[in-house]
Amino acid sequence: MRQSPANRILILIKTDGPQLAAAIGDALGISGEAARQQLSKMAEEGLVEPVTTAATGRGRPRQLWQLTAAGNRQFPDGHAELTANLLGTLVEQLGPAALDTVISAREAETLQRYRKELETASDLAARVEGLAGIRTREGYMADHWQEADGAYMLVENHCPICAAATACAGFCRSELETFRTVLGTDVERSEHILLGARRCAYRITPR
Repeated sequence: MRQSPANRILILIKTDGPQLAAAIGDALGISGEAARQQLSKMAEEGLVEPVTTAATGRGRPRQLWQLTAAGNRQFPDGHAELTANLLGTLVEQLGPAALDTVISAREAETLQRYRKELETASDLAARVEGLAGIRTREGYMADHWQEADGAYMLVENHCPICAAATACAGFCRSELETFRTVLGTDVERSEHILLGARRCAYRITPR
């Protein structure tokens, strides 16, 4: 994705969630008014939409900008329609067990590849950092940090296999198990795109 102002705004909202026009202006190094003009143009193109939040204290209600469905489609989704159709045909022709076989094979291949890439990671912090890097390269727009209580967070702001995961939740279960195995510790999904969240988030607790 080229780094035009519109694309930078799309990435900012995708990564950090709904934003004030002034905050977008600050991030892009332009005035709030210039940001509002850009957002209005993007709204006309159907990429973003305003949403008004309740006022805090005596302040006026705030207007945040969020991505529309069309805005989200600007990010890669792994040939969504074709993927969903293929999965449907697979189940129809060969039965649910065939899909389970495909998911298991994908999980084994992914686990082997991740383990190889992370074999030099000396501790959990390094493994989390390495996994976030791998997932970003795969299109998940991943981020990570350590919480005050010592747990780690892995956040994925985009899901390039969302259509496949929507058609079969087994892909999501498989990825969670892969994370647990490759990190060697407890991992729980705290936010889930398929349940309406804007991102998938994983809490990683050291044993």
